[in-house]
Amino acid sequence: MNDVPNTPYFLVDENRLVHNLEILKSVSDDTKCEILLAQKAFSMYSTYPLISEYLSGTTASGLYEARLGHEKFGGETHIYSPAYKESEFDEILKYADHIVFNSCRQIELYAQRAKARGKSIGLRVNPECSTQIGHAIYDPCAPGSRLGCTKANLDESVIHLLDGLHFHTLCEQNSDDLEKTAAAFEEKFGKYLTEMKWVNFGGGHHITRKDYDIERLKRVITHFRDKYGVKVYLEPGEAVVLNAGYLKASVLEVVKNGETEIAILDASAACHMPDVIEMPYTPPLEGAGKPGEKAHTYRLAGATCLAGDVIGDYSFDKELHAGDVLTFEDMALYTMVKTNTFNGTPLPSIAYRNSLGEITTIKKFNYENFIARL
Repeated sequence: MNDVPNTPYFLVDENRLVHNLEILKSVSDDTKCEILLAQKAFSMYSTYPLISEYLSGTTASGLYEARLGHEKFGGETHIYSPAYKESEFDEILKYADHIVFNSCRQIELYAQRAKARGKSIGLRVNPECSTQIGHAIYDPCAPGSRLGCTKANLDESVIHLLDGLHFHTLCEQNSDDLEKTAAAFEEKFGKYLTEMKWVNFGGGHHITRKDYDIERLKRVITHFRDKYGVKVYLEPGEAVVLNAGYLKASVLEVVKNGETEIAILDASAACHMPDVIEMPYTPPLEGAGKPGEKAHTYRLAGATCLAGDVIGDYSFDKELHAGDVLTFEDMALYTMVKTNTFNGTPLPSIAYRNSLGEITTIKKFNYENFIARL
């Protein structure tokens, strides 16, 4: 029996999720590495009981994510922040097992207190090796980046306080970029690894993508594991839910400006898929083609007042009409966690399709969710 919400709604598919998790588990089993869910990309905690059967724990970017991972997922809870707040740190210690700092000063401020509570301590370093192409906003190694301690800023007097080193430089990339980054990391910071218990390769590994070179990834992991005797952590976000989510949206109206046909949807780029504007990119749409590829081309846009609330241009075999339902693909990662209520736009409901194809509504949102934030 299906319980399908009104559009717009996110739909996460269990079969596709398990497909990804099985790939990640095989990497973990073959290399003895630990793989963690990066909650900043996906925090649909109703799926945590399933995901926790395959992954070792979660990573957090702040207090609330750490609490969520600790309470709803279990396993190991890791946290990293560019700077911690004194007013939150004692509570963070209640939830996090591994605490990664961004600077030597943050270690001086907080590490002794954390170690006294039995926490594992790490430092995020910046190998200053950019592998991003065209997405500077996602490049932690860009000049002037605040993310990670550079070699020039490393105070060796804190090394004895550390249990591990962490680097995170990738965004939806293949293992050749990891290999290049790992070599730069090893050149700058490798001499400290013999004193460490673990090394964390961060996230951005597109492990579950069809063309991802998994064998190269395994070689990089085993190199560090065998040479330095450290446990290796990976913390992917998108790889966990790649192609496992959808956003269902309805056409509200079709208007025309010059030669441009515009379909206005009840889903919004600005409110429901902000990476479309921030990155930017055009999300895949089931059954649609590129502009001009099929008989009818439309610009798909949201109903907010933002002129740039445009999802992209697509072509279709048939004309679009009010009431038509469209299915955007790969809509689990960095969507639910980034939604907002600009213009009072309702948040999409969240639904789940189990292995039998049955759909259940997990969460609906209403006016109270809107005003509660204000």
